[in-house]
Amino acid sequence: MPKEVTVIIPTLNEGESIGATIESIPSNVPGMNIGVLVIDGNSTDNTVEEAEKRGARVITEKRKGYGRAYKTGFKEAKTEFIATMDGDTTYPGDEIPRMVEMLETENLDFISCNRLQKMDKGAMSFSHRVGNWGLTFFTNLLHRIKIGDSQTGMWIFRREILDKINLTSDGMPLSEEIKIEAWKNKDIKCLEVPVRYRIRVGEVKLNTWNDGVKNLWFLFTKR
Repeated sequence: MPKEVTVIIPTLNEGESIGATIESIPSNVPGMNIGVLVIDGNSTDNTVEEAEKRGARVITEKRKGYGRAYKTGFKEAKTEFIATMDGDTTYPGDEIPRMVEMLETENLDFISCNRLQKMDKGAMSFSHRVGNWGLTFFTNLLHRIKIGDSQTGMWIFRREILDKINLTSDGMPLSEEIKIEAWKNKDIKCLEVPVRYRIRVGEVKLNTWNDGVKNLWFLFTKR
């Protein structure tokens, strides 16, 4: 039987980039069926049209929040494997089949993709680099895990792990929370893999200080 994979992409006004993002995900992989699920946060541009034009299933999530979008996606995705990525062309969609195969061949449950080791020049500002380093440091310190990039938005995992973890955040902290939950669970076998991280297409929506403080505060409160 072919492996069934759902790629979840949260979007908000990604009309410039969502098309190229979806096209980067291989559609004809022997022994694997890969579908794209876009969770859109009420975009006011042509994001939905561009996604649907390329065969993606689109769900509009009126409730705000990065984490909220993913929770909706996790509920809707019924496949054995789930992959996640942003809709701004930064992550390598063509790596998803290899990561799914790695889950199988290495008997893993969760793969987190480290952006910081193979980042293109200019893909991340200096302030974002510092913020990522600081948040990763405190993630490891407070939660006693060892990971190189706590903020990456590309993960590939078996859907069954969602029944073993508790995701509480509806915002940006969900990215670090899912890794904390996975790494600390002895029944979940995790691995971090470096991937190329590219310059994004479109406007940067991350607020360095505001989102950084929220993520840092979440690390303390979850601890």
